Amino acid sequence: MSLLTTLKFLAKHPLSTDRKFQTICRFIGWQISSRLTPYPVIYPFTVKSKLIVQKGMSGATGNLYCGLHEFHDMAFLLHLLRSGDLFVDVGANVGGYTVLASGHVEADTIAIEPAPSTYAKLLANIRINDMGDRVHALNIALGSAAGVVNFTTSLDTTNHVVVGEEAADTVEINIDTLDNVLENHSPILLKIDVEGFETEVLRGAKHTLQNESLKAIIIELNGLSERYGVENRKNHEALLEYGFLPYTYDPFKKELCRCKTFGDFNTIYIRDISFVKDRLATADKVYLRNQVI
Repeated sequence: MSLLTTLKFLAKHPLSTDRKFQTICRFIGWQISSRLTPYPVIYPFTVKSKLIVQKGMSGATGNLYCGLHEFHDMAFLLHLLRSGDLFVDVGANVGGYTVLASGHVEADTIAIEPAPSTYAKLLANIRINDMGDRVHALNIALGSAAGVVNFTTSLDTTNHVVVGEEAADTVEINIDTLDNVLENHSPILLKIDVEGFETEVLRGAKHTLQNESLKAIIIELNGLSERYGVENRKNHEALLEYGFLPYTYDPFKKELCRCKTFGDFNTIYIRDISFVKDRLATADKVYLRNQVI
């Protein structure tokens, strides 16, 4: 993000509405401290979890500034999951969602992160939160078939599978299907953030998507699928065929609102709306930045 874009994001963030000055101060403080001491730092994430943050982690630092970087989706996870549930984090990055699921809620997680250097940071967050017995981490990519792919390594939260010629640092990694990974496992919640490779992940997840235990999916539909020759709408239509419908979530009111139109942004898809609404309504309160959701 550019400086102006970042400042606008911080000012409009739902957890910063009444605390813009404090949020901007955290941003400025981090910009200074990360340059003076450019080492990993352990920060409180929620009252039950911690997150390792270091210079260059655009997603993780968003949590430091605001409490929850992707507020609506992360809050949905916190309110939906319970101890003993299974959450699958496809494109886990350094583990923000994984830490919330297994560190705060104490659900079980299968976390999948392809980039080796990012995977190492994910493992560090698993260790610092003492979640090793609840998190199974895999250093692979997911797609429509097993094999080997090239994956970028220097783009932080936007690392992705490379198809054809691309001027970026890459590494060769193994790729498998979600159905193979989840054989004999039944997740309740699935998060997919794979920088445009969603179509291939969904193609390799037919049995997973048919499993009635899967109640909801958080998926990033930001138009990047076009780099792989797929219209973004195709992913939306594929999820509709499995019975999932798109919603937005208001964490303060614990209310879901059905999306009237399809858009290029993170979206929550729900199949069992009654189950999900009951979970949200009965969720424990979560304390963040001296606020309650």
